[in-house]
Amino acid sequence: MRNRMLDTGKLARRSRTSHAQVVDELGRAIVGGIYSVGTILPGDAELAQRFKVSRTVLRETMKTLAAKGMIVAKARVGTRVTEKNQWNMFDSEVIAWHFDNGVTEEFLLQLYDIRLAVEPFAAGLAAERASRSEIANLGTLAMEMAEPGHTSESLALADLRFHLAIADAAHNPFMHTLGSLIEAALVGMFRISTPPSENGFSNIAETHMRIVNAIGGGNVHGARAAMEAVIIDGRDHVREAYALDDTVPA
Repeated sequence: MRNRMLDTGKLARRSRTSHAQVVDELGRAIVGGIYSVGTILPGDAELAQRFKVSRTVLRETMKTLAAKGMIVAKARVGTRVTEKNQWNMFDSEVIAWHFDNGVTEEFLLQLYDIRLAVEPFAAGLAAERASRSEIANLGTLAMEMAEPGHTSESLALADLRFHLAIADAAHNPFMHTLGSLIEAALVGMFRISTPPSENGFSNIAETHMRIVNAIGGGNVHGARAAMEAVIIDGRDHVREAYALDDTVPA
Protein backbone atom coordinates (compact mmCIF):
# COMPACT_ATOMS: atom_id res chain seq x y z
CA MET A 1 0.00 0.00 0.00
CA ARG A 2 1.35 3.37 -0.95
CA ASN A 3 2.03 5.66 1.99
CA ARG A 4 0.81 9.21 2.20
CA MET A 5 3.33 11.03 4.35
CA LEU A 6 2.26 13.24 7.19
CA ASP A 7 0.72 16.51 6.11
CA THR A 8 3.41 18.69 7.71
CA GLY A 9 4.75 20.24 4.53
CA LYS A 10 8.07 18.47 4.93
CA LEU A 11 7.55 15.47 2.69
CA ALA A 12 4.50 16.64 0.78
CA ARG A 13 4.80 17.43 -2.89
CA ARG A 14 5.14 21.19 -2.86
CA SER A 15 4.48 21.85 -6.51
CA ARG A 16 2.72 20.24 -9.41
CA THR A 17 4.54 22.16 -12.13
CA SER A 18 5.80 20.23 -15.13
CA HIS A 19 9.29 20.29 -13.63
CA ALA A 20 8.06 18.90 -10.29
CA GLN A 21 6.03 16.17 -11.96
CA VAL A 22 8.93 14.94 -14.07
CA VAL A 23 11.34 15.06 -11.11
CA ASP A 24 8.83 13.08 -9.07
CA GLU A 25 8.22 10.42 -11.73
CA LEU A 26 11.88 9.93 -12.62
CA GLY A 27 12.93 9.98 -8.97
CA ARG A 28 10.40 7.31 -8.04
CA ALA A 29 11.44 5.24 -11.07
CA ILE A 30 15.10 5.38 -10.03
CA VAL A 31 14.41 4.50 -6.38
CA GLY A 32 12.02 1.76 -7.50
CA GLY A 33 14.64 0.17 -9.72
CA ILE A 34 12.94 0.82 -13.04
CA TYR A 35 16.16 2.66 -13.84
CA SER A 36 18.61 0.67 -11.74
CA VAL A 37 22.08 1.69 -10.62
CA GLY A 38 24.39 2.04 -13.60
CA THR A 39 21.54 2.37 -16.09
CA ILE A 40 21.84 5.03 -18.80
CA LEU A 41 18.61 7.02 -18.89
CA PRO A 42 16.78 7.45 -22.20
CA GLY A 43 17.90 10.43 -24.26
CA ASP A 44 16.46 13.92 -23.92
CA ALA A 45 14.30 13.61 -27.03
CA GLU A 46 12.67 10.39 -25.80
CA LEU A 47 12.07 11.70 -22.28
CA ALA A 48 10.74 15.05 -23.52
CA GLN A 49 8.25 13.24 -25.72
CA ARG A 50 7.26 10.79 -22.98
CA PHE A 51 6.56 13.49 -20.41
CA LYS A 52 5.26 16.04 -22.94
CA VAL A 53 7.64 18.72 -21.67
CA SER A 54 10.17 21.03 -23.27
CA ARG A 55 13.90 20.40 -23.41
CA THR A 56 14.30 23.27 -20.94
CA VAL A 57 12.07 21.58 -18.38
CA LEU A 58 13.91 18.31 -18.89
CA ARG A 59 17.30 19.95 -18.39
CA GLU A 60 16.11 21.49 -15.12
CA THR A 61 14.82 18.09 -14.06
CA MET A 62 18.21 16.51 -14.67
CA LYS A 63 19.91 19.28 -12.71
CA THR A 64 17.57 18.62 -9.77
CA LEU A 65 18.21 14.87 -9.77
CA ALA A 66 21.93 15.44 -10.17
CA ALA A 67 21.88 17.76 -7.16
CA LYS A 68 20.35 14.91 -5.17
CA GLY A 69 23.30 12.74 -6.25
CA MET A 70 21.09 10.28 -8.13
CA ILE A 71 22.41 10.78 -11.67
CA VAL A 72 25.54 11.98 -13.41
CA ALA A 73 25.85 13.13 -17.01
CA LYS A 74 28.90 12.29 -19.11
CA ALA A 75 29.66 13.53 -22.58
CA ARG A 76 29.19 10.93 -25.33
CA VAL A 77 27.94 8.44 -22.74
CA GLY A 78 24.67 9.81 -21.44
CA THR A 79 23.05 10.27 -18.05
CA ARG A 80 23.76 7.39 -15.69
CA VAL A 81 22.05 6.41 -12.44
CA THR A 82 24.65 6.59 -9.66
CA GLU A 83 25.37 4.18 -6.83
CA LYS A 84 22.91 4.51 -3.96
CA ASN A 85 25.66 5.56 -1.55
CA GLN A 86 25.97 8.77 -3.57
CA TRP A 87 22.30 9.72 -3.15
CA ASN A 88 21.41 12.45 -0.69
CA MET A 89 19.45 10.33 1.77
CA PHE A 90 18.74 13.41 3.88
CA ASP A 91 16.67 14.83 1.03
CA SER A 92 12.94 14.77 1.84
CA GLU A 93 11.93 13.78 -1.70
CA VAL A 94 14.41 10.90 -1.82
CA ILE A 95 12.95 9.61 1.46
CA ALA A 96 9.38 10.02 0.15
CA TRP A 97 10.26 8.07 -3.01
CA HIS A 98 11.40 5.16 -0.86
CA PHE A 99 7.99 5.16 0.83
CA ASP A 100 6.25 5.41 -2.54
CA ASN A 101 8.01 2.25 -3.64
CA GLY A 102 7.31 0.27 -0.48
CA VAL A 103 9.49 0.94 2.53
CA THR A 104 11.41 -2.05 3.86
CA GLU A 105 12.38 -3.11 7.37
CA GLU A 106 16.03 -2.48 6.48
CA PHE A 107 15.27 1.09 5.40
CA LEU A 108 13.33 1.85 8.59
CA LEU A 109 16.03 0.38 10.81
CA GLN A 110 18.63 2.49 8.99
CA LEU A 111 16.56 5.56 9.84
CA TYR A 112 16.60 4.53 13.48
CA ASP A 113 20.39 4.14 13.34
CA ILE A 114 20.66 7.81 12.36
CA ARG A 115 18.17 8.87 15.01
CA LEU A 116 20.17 7.08 17.68
CA ALA A 117 23.34 8.75 16.46
CA VAL A 118 21.90 12.27 16.66
CA GLU A 119 18.75 12.74 18.75
CA PRO A 120 20.09 11.74 22.17
CA PHE A 121 22.84 14.32 21.73
CA ALA A 122 20.23 16.90 20.68
CA ALA A 123 18.29 16.17 23.87
CA GLY A 124 21.48 16.71 25.86
CA LEU A 125 22.02 20.06 24.17
CA ALA A 126 18.42 20.99 24.97
CA ALA A 127 19.11 20.22 28.63
CA GLU A 128 21.91 22.79 28.47
CA ARG A 129 20.26 25.40 26.29
CA ALA A 130 16.44 25.22 26.33
CA SER A 131 14.55 28.23 27.64
CA ARG A 132 11.73 27.96 30.17
CA SER A 133 9.14 28.56 27.47
CA GLU A 134 10.67 25.85 25.30
CA ILE A 135 10.61 23.38 28.19
CA ALA A 136 6.98 24.24 28.92
CA ASN A 137 6.13 23.72 25.25
CA LEU A 138 7.85 20.33 25.27
CA GLY A 139 5.71 19.31 28.25
CA THR A 140 2.55 20.35 26.42
CA LEU A 141 3.57 18.45 23.31
CA ALA A 142 4.38 15.32 25.32
CA MET A 143 1.01 15.37 27.05
CA GLU A 144 -0.80 15.79 23.74
CA MET A 145 0.23 12.21 22.99
CA ALA A 146 -1.90 11.05 25.93
CA GLU A 147 -5.09 12.56 24.50
CA PRO A 148 -7.78 9.96 23.69
CA GLY A 149 -8.94 9.17 20.19
CA HIS A 150 -5.59 9.28 18.41
CA THR A 151 -5.25 7.56 15.07
CA SER A 152 -1.88 6.13 14.04
CA GLU A 153 -1.33 9.20 11.86
CA SER A 154 -2.36 11.80 14.45
CA LEU A 155 -0.16 10.14 17.08
CA ALA A 156 2.76 10.10 14.66
CA LEU A 157 2.18 13.80 13.99
CA ALA A 158 2.09 14.61 17.72
CA ASP A 159 5.30 12.62 18.18
CA LEU A 160 6.93 14.42 15.27
CA ARG A 161 6.08 17.84 16.71
CA PHE A 162 7.73 16.85 19.97
CA HIS A 163 10.94 15.65 18.36
CA LEU A 164 11.21 18.69 16.10
CA ALA A 165 10.73 20.89 19.18
CA ILE A 166 13.65 19.06 20.81
CA ALA A 167 15.75 19.84 17.74
CA ASP A 168 14.80 23.52 18.03
CA ALA A 169 15.53 23.57 21.77
CA ALA A 170 19.04 22.28 21.04
CA HIS A 171 19.68 25.65 19.35
CA ASN A 172 21.72 24.08 16.58
CA PRO A 173 20.27 24.67 13.10
CA PHE A 174 21.78 21.46 11.77
CA MET A 175 19.55 19.42 14.07
CA HIS A 176 16.35 20.60 12.44
CA THR A 177 17.56 19.49 9.01
CA LEU A 178 17.06 15.92 10.22
CA GLY A 179 13.32 16.49 10.41
CA SER A 180 12.62 14.50 7.25
CA LEU A 181 14.45 11.47 8.65
CA ILE A 182 12.61 11.70 11.96
CA GLU A 183 9.28 12.02 10.18
CA ALA A 184 9.94 9.05 7.92
CA ALA A 185 10.95 6.85 10.86
CA LEU A 186 7.85 7.79 12.85
CA VAL A 187 5.51 7.37 9.90
CA GLY A 188 6.99 3.97 9.18
CA MET A 189 6.71 2.80 12.78
CA PHE A 190 3.12 3.88 13.30
CA ARG A 191 1.91 2.75 9.88
CA ILE A 192 3.11 -0.83 10.30
CA SER A 193 1.69 -1.08 13.81
CA THR A 194 -1.83 -1.72 15.02
CA PRO A 195 -4.03 1.15 16.31
CA PRO A 196 -2.49 3.11 19.20
CA SER A 197 -4.88 1.68 21.82
CA GLU A 198 -3.68 -1.85 21.03
CA ASN A 199 -0.01 -1.64 20.16
CA GLY A 200 1.80 -0.80 23.37
CA PHE A 201 2.04 2.97 22.76
CA SER A 202 -0.20 3.70 25.74
CA ASN A 203 2.77 4.95 27.78
CA ILE A 204 4.15 7.17 25.02
CA ALA A 205 3.38 10.39 26.89
CA GLU A 206 5.09 9.06 30.00
CA THR A 207 8.28 8.08 28.19
CA HIS A 208 8.43 11.45 26.45
CA MET A 209 7.80 13.31 29.71
CA ARG A 210 10.94 11.64 31.07
CA ILE A 211 12.85 13.48 28.37
CA VAL A 212 11.12 16.75 29.28
CA ASN A 213 11.80 16.33 32.99
CA ALA A 214 15.48 15.65 32.37
CA ILE A 215 15.74 18.69 30.10
CA GLY A 216 13.89 20.82 32.60
CA GLY A 217 16.29 19.72 35.33
CA GLY A 218 19.35 20.45 33.22
CA ASN A 219 20.25 16.75 33.37
CA VAL A 220 22.28 16.22 30.19
CA HIS A 221 22.98 12.53 30.78
CA GLY A 222 19.38 11.84 31.79
CA ALA A 223 18.00 13.62 28.73
CA ARG A 224 20.25 11.61 26.44
CA ALA A 225 19.34 8.33 28.12
CA ALA A 226 15.60 9.07 28.06
CA MET A 227 15.72 9.98 24.36
CA GLU A 228 17.74 6.89 23.55
CA ALA A 229 15.17 4.72 25.34
CA VAL A 230 12.31 6.24 23.32
CA ILE A 231 14.10 5.67 20.01
CA ILE A 232 15.08 2.11 20.90
CA ASP A 233 11.46 1.40 21.85
CA GLY A 234 10.33 2.63 18.43
CA ARG A 235 12.96 0.52 16.72
CA ASP A 236 11.78 -2.52 18.67
CA HIS A 237 8.21 -1.92 17.47
CA VAL A 238 9.46 -1.98 13.88
CA ARG A 239 11.31 -5.25 14.41
CA GLU A 240 8.36 -6.85 16.17
CA ALA A 241 5.93 -5.83 13.45
CA TYR A 242 8.04 -7.36 10.71
CA ALA A 243 8.78 -10.47 12.78
CA LEU A 244 5.07 -11.08 13.35
CA ASP A 245 4.02 -10.56 9.74
CA ASP A 246 6.21 -10.91 6.67
CA THR A 247 3.52 -9.15 4.65
CA VAL A 248 3.54 -5.93 6.70
CA PRO A 249 2.25 -3.24 4.34
CA ALA A 250 4.47 -0.32 3.39
